[in-house]
This record gives sequence, C-alpha cells and structure tokens, in this order.
Amino acid sequence: MKRLWSPWRSQYIESFIRKKNNNECIFCNAVNENINDDNCLKVFEGKLCYVMLNLYPYNSGHVMVIPHRHISSFSQLTSEEMIEIMETVKLTLEALDITMKPHGYNYGANLGKAAGAGIDDHIHFHVVPRWDGDTNFIPVLGEVKVISQDLLQTKKNLINAFEKIINKKNEK
Repeated sequence: MKRLWSPWRSQYIESFIRKKNNNECIFCNAVNENINDDNCLKVFEGKLCYVMLNLYPYNSGHVMVIPHRHISSFSQLTSEEMIEIMETVKLTLEALDITMKPHGYNYGANLGKAAGAGIDDHIHFHVVPRWDGDTNFIPVLGEVKVISQDLLQTKKNLINAFEKIINKKNEK
C-alpha cells in the first residue's frame, strides 16, 4: 500500500488539541464575534447557525456551516436547526456560485474523531468549492496546497454575495 503524506495537516489538528486542552471551543467563541472584524472568519449569521471560512482550507472558499449550540452529534440537532442549516447551505452554495464560480462542491460532515473531525465536540458541515483540475501534484510532491485567493478578500466577497442574495429575496 502506498501512502501520501500531508504533514501540513498536523499544524491544523494540533491547533485544536491546544484549544481543547484549554477547554475552548473556537466555534462557540465565534458565535459572539463581530462579522465586520477582520479577525473574525464569519461570513453569514443566521438565527440558529452561521457560516465561517475555514482557516486551514482545502480550497479557496472552503466554509463551514455551524450551529450556535455546542453539540457534538447529528441526533442532537433540533428540527429547526436542521432546517436552518440546510437553508443556509443552499444560500452558501448560491453565494459561492456568485463569487467563485466553481465546477462542483464537496459537502458534508466528519462525524467523530475516527471520521476525520478536527473538532469533534461541536458539529459542523463543510462546503468546499471544487474546480476541474484543482487536484494536482503540488500538494503531494511539494507538501504545499495552493490557495488562490486571500482569506480576507474571500470573506469580503462572500459577505457581499450573501447580502446581495438576501436583498434580492426580500424585494420579492
């Protein structure tokens, strides 16, 4: 069996272990952050959930839809939370279509540490834009992942797209 190593992921995983040891939840902390603060990665705020850029993205535009409540399992989500999360995912896909024009998406959750969850005690759902040819030899040979857009610029673009979509829906 051949193995492909991704040592850059250890930095990502270790950042959560340090925070977990301090009893911090970055997702709970983000609930109260101001979306207009440049240090905040939130791009959309709902009543029961929010959308946040991934600090360690697989691709440009990699976001997470996160419930406000600190829960770890899918079964703990209320019906209202599930509905809002799915509506927010739909809205997120529209915003990403406007700003990034991807060819497709990966969407889902890593439920539990064994399934690859870096943060397993606060459920969250990943939305990762994908483009034809975005997987290539650079991450494998160079141990580098090319992210083609600045995180702050992506944030500004997505906030504007969310506002545009919501304003258009409110006009109807």
